[in-house]
Amino acid sequence: MSKKEEIEKIHHLVANCTKCILHNTRNKPVFGEGSLDAKIMFIGEAPGYNEEIQGHPFVGKAGKILDELLDSIELKRSDVFITNILLCRPPKNRSPLKKEIEMCKKYLDMQIDIIKPRIIAPMGNFAASYILEKIGFKIDKISKIHGIIYQINNSSNITKIIPLYHPAVAIYNINTKKALLKDFKLIKEALKEL
Repeated sequence: MSKKEEIEKIHHLVANCTKCILHNTRNKPVFGEGSLDAKIMFIGEAPGYNEEIQGHPFVGKAGKILDELLDSIELKRSDVFITNILLCRPPKNRSPLKKEIEMCKKYLDMQIDIIKPRIIAPMGNFAASYILEKIGFKIDKISKIHGIIYQINNSSNITKIIPLYHPAVAIYNINTKKALLKDFKLIKEALKEL
């Protein structure tokens, strides 16, 4: 099966998923998108209002900031893969619940297995916590761990995890945007080392 066929299989599974309460309130799920051969995968927490309406990840204000950050290291969306831990929007954009993450994580794990990124950049506390816990690292608040490069040695192709602030935080805090720009330079350097 090709990567495209495998991703389409996930789309079908998610479109018919009723594992958690979010299927009752969703307009439509928001699938990950980008290059299926991406060296880097960005993972947010959940779709927001604009994402759910348009059916694409990171298309609102946070998406514009993400585009600026990608541009700062000479990357385009078509060069990377962008997804979320939850593929359905929580009501009123509330934070993901632990049980929702538990029900939806299988789809994220499947995307990682298909894309086989060399770098994973989880954005925000929820994404960073899930990814780091999964591989056995001690977790802390994103304000403490952003920009730290976690090296992993296992049978997968992933070699580095670089937690980032969620781009939405930069809408309200200019210092966070400065930190994100600095952390994206680390991503650029890590990509050069591959």
